[in-house]
Amino acid sequence: MAVKVLSSNTTEFLTRERCYIRELVNDESIRDFSLAEVRVVPGVRTELHRLAVDEWYVIRVGEGLLTAGNDEPVAVGAGDVIHIPAGTEQQIENTGDDDLIFECVCLPRFTPGCYESLEDR
Repeated sequence: MAVKVLSSNTTEFLTRERCYIRELVNDESIRDFSLAEVRVVPGVRTELHRLAVDEWYVIRVGEGLLTAGNDEPVAVGAGDVIHIPAGTEQQIENTGDDDLIFECVCLPRFTPGCYESLEDR
């Protein structure tokens, strides 16, 4: 078995979703999952969207309000782990005074084609 080491020197970038993303693992040779660090600045609500893949959020820092599917919005904070099934409408708002930072694991791997904006419908 070979060990694979990926560079951790990825650059954060601002997305149309109104959040900053730093892709930690998103490699064509690893199709089972991707891993990104997400940062939402205070007072910002991400774009309403859905993905064609399952997502898992692991909230590391801050607090927010997650709206997903037909469920009532739920307050989230550091230590929370959230599963968002594929095809679920979603957005998260930073309700705190500091950045909201979380890891996002996509199963299978995230690609731009699996993202669908729902704000322009």
